[in-house]
Amino acid sequence: MTKSIPRDPIPLVLVVLTVTTGLVDAVSVLGLGRVFTANMTGNVVFLGFAIVGTPGLSAPLYLMSIAGFLVGAVLGGRFGVAMSGCSRRRWLLTIASIEAGLFFVAALVAVGYDIQTLAPTHQLHAMIILTAVAMGLRNATVRRLAVPELTTTVLTLTVTGIAADSSLAGGSNPRLGRRLASVLSICLGSAVGAFLVYTVGLAPPLILTGVCIFAATVAYATHPASQVIPSNAR
Repeated sequence: MTKSIPRDPIPLVLVVLTVTTGLVDAVSVLGLGRVFTANMTGNVVFLGFAIVGTPGLSAPLYLMSIAGFLVGAVLGGRFGVAMSGCSRRRWLLTIASIEAGLFFVAALVAVGYDIQTLAPTHQLHAMIILTAVAMGLRNATVRRLAVPELTTTVLTLTVTGIAADSSLAGGSNPRLGRRLASVLSICLGSAVGAFLVYTVGLAPPLILTGVCIFAATVAYATHPASQVIPSNAR
């Protein structure tokens, strides 16, 4: 008699991480001077606006975020290569520990920071770098996981897929549940994040982000699927 293999719950973990992207976007856009530390497309667009002198936009802040994200992505790639022979459990727990730790440190840095004046500036810069590095690390890791429709950060292709592959367009609505979950998760995280930023400041949503990341990964680590040694390395 063949023993059934439990279904891999990694998509659920990525949905939780997608919620945290909304939290991070709320913190960075609403509290760090309209800077994205999770979405680099937004930074590149705003950087272009800032270069031509658009009021209220700071090119150095966007460059700082992009640089931090790139550093995180490099680290994520290095970890992926170095731990390619390890179980998914060990790999993801290592990444989650670092990522959550960066958000916890950012929460400490947020104490005493004023979102209205964006001061002190050294705290502003530290939070941008810490959260950007964390999200770069996250994106490199999720890219290596290569779970269809669950990138945890980018929605343009997801929204395109919902429409282009719909029955209205002659398609069969493939992976519609995942696509909708991605969109709704970021929306939910953004709403919760915005509420927290404007009611209790930046530290609570940053702490919540770190807790969600670590808790979701620890929960996944209890599942047999996490013991698999990845073979889809890029």
